[in-house]
Amino acid sequence: MKEVIPQGLSTAEYKGRWEDLGPIEIKMVEKNERCHHELGDVFYYENPYRRPEGVCHALLHVLELYVWRVAMGFPSWESDDCTVHRIHCPAKNGTVWEVRKSAKQKETTSS
Repeated sequence: MKEVIPQGLSTAEYKGRWEDLGPIEIKMVEKNERCHHELGDVFYYENPYRRPEGVCHALLHVLELYVWRVAMGFPSWESDDCTVHRIHCPAKNGTVWEVRKSAKQKETTSS
């Protein structure tokens, strides 16, 4: 199958933009009721399409709404740091997670 690159971008530029989408860090910063995750837990999206393993499905559902915003660098509504999105899990008194671009180096995977 032939690789399709947006007009005006070289293959290297296109791949570079793709690499800039991740990684994305999610970290629990507040725990208000029972949850199998623990305060301080950290997980990484390699990119917006590669969900981290071990994260509950309800939280992943909420994160889906924001992970692309983070990947593309859209500012958040947080007055103290517009580079972080603070997201509440769907439980009434559940957990709060910070979602941000990460400086963590991508792990190399073989295809």
